[in-house]
Amino acid sequence: MPKTKPARFTLLGRSEAKLPASPAEARLETFPNPARRNYRVHFETDDFTSVCPITGQPDFARIDIDYVPDRVCVESKSLKFYLASYRNERAFNEAVTNRILDDFIKACAPREAIVTAQFSARGGVSLTVRAEYPGPASRNSKSESRSPKQIRISKGPNSQTEG
Repeated sequence: MPKTKPARFTLLGRSEAKLPASPAEARLETFPNPARRNYRVHFETDDFTSVCPITGQPDFARIDIDYVPDRVCVESKSLKFYLASYRNERAFNEAVTNRILDDFIKACAPREAIVTAQFSARGGVSLTVRAEYPGPASRNSKSESRSPKQIRISKGPNSQTEG
């Protein structure tokens, strides 16, 4: 493998590092991939919090990130600080999950990545969001345009119709 400059980390090995106030201020740091082969990296944390944009209540989640690195890998302490920066971020769970994936892709340009966010139950309903790169359609040679079905529901039994 070609020699590369050593990575310059701003968080790793520095106890004085402070948590960023928002994801916009956070930085995912990377280092050169030490291998040429495809391999998977798995990050997980049960310590994720964001804020509901409507109620202002905290949303707790388990975040799993699986990726196949290309030229660089994401340094785990910077990922920890990045995820912690969501603690005051007001956003819907779907937006949070997709933003994490988008920022991850911008930072390390992986061959593949999946972010799965399992949000704790609210009102008896839990929510899991899974965002993938590249998306399933781009991995299939026969990619079809998938448009969502419209379902009209009217009052009365057996009155649901698909459009």
